[in-house]
Amino acid sequence: MLLGALGVLSFSVTFPATTAAEQSFNPVIVGVGRTVIAAALGAAVLAARRERLLPPREHLLSFLVTGAAVGMGFGLLGALALRHVSSVHGAVLTGLIPVATAGTAVLRAGERPRAGYWLALALGLAVVVGFAVTEGGGRLRSADVLLLVAIAVGGVGYTEGGILAREYGGWRVICWALIVSLPASLPITIAAGVASPPHRVSASSVVALAYIGTIPMCLGFFAWYQGLARGGVARIGRLQLAQPALTLGWSVVLLGEHVTWLAAAAAAAVIAVTAVGRNARVDRRAPQRLPGPTSVPAHAE
Repeated sequence: MLLGALGVLSFSVTFPATTAAEQSFNPVIVGVGRTVIAAALGAAVLAARRERLLPPREHLLSFLVTGAAVGMGFGLLGALALRHVSSVHGAVLTGLIPVATAGTAVLRAGERPRAGYWLALALGLAVVVGFAVTEGGGRLRSADVLLLVAIAVGGVGYTEGGILAREYGGWRVICWALIVSLPASLPITIAAGVASPPHRVSASSVVALAYIGTIPMCLGFFAWYQGLARGGVARIGRLQLAQPALTLGWSVVLLGEHVTWLAAAAAAAVIAVTAVGRNARVDRRAPQRLPGPTSVPAHAE
């Protein structure tokens, strides 16, 4: 649980930092460029530990899915959405991430949450969707749709990475996933920089971009994927129900955004759902090794 909690804590600053970075950088640089920064850090970590820089070929597709989902997919869609809604608004919607993660876990990770688990997540789903509709004047805005798609894509990436971490260790998974994404992420970032160069660059925006490229996009996943591998994707994934409240706090402290009573009430409801569902049982099959030979032991740290 501790590893998962550390991952969530690092992720909770992502939206405020993204908003701050977009004061100087366009959404593509922020959303996709962060994976380039993280890939460079990941390559340095692998080299320092004398590990191979590319993953085993037989599992390359899984690593590509992971990198595309948690890196470019979630990052780009989230950055585009935050051009039109506040970090506070986006924070409440992140309460849906455990729903996406648990749903994908049922399909991919061989996990079977009990009824109490799904009831708790259904309540959280109702809260965040109701909040988004109310804030949007009775409808979901385009930014809300982008965030919902980003959350669904992120759930796929969390699950796929969690499965890989059972075999290779969480830190290797995210490093390799980011590196194999470079043939797409690097040219996209360069093209975005040429088409829309950074403007009025400030220290705060540079620090914000550096943060999301190093902590939540790389180092935070070391703990997160290892937590998913050890505790189960669905069980650990529900820790992210607490992420909205954390992000609300960071949005106030770092950006000076105002938290409305509706946002505060929605975040409080999500926290309550977390408390209700935390003891719900999640059945899990015995972890199976990924098919094919490997060069890394399954117990890798």
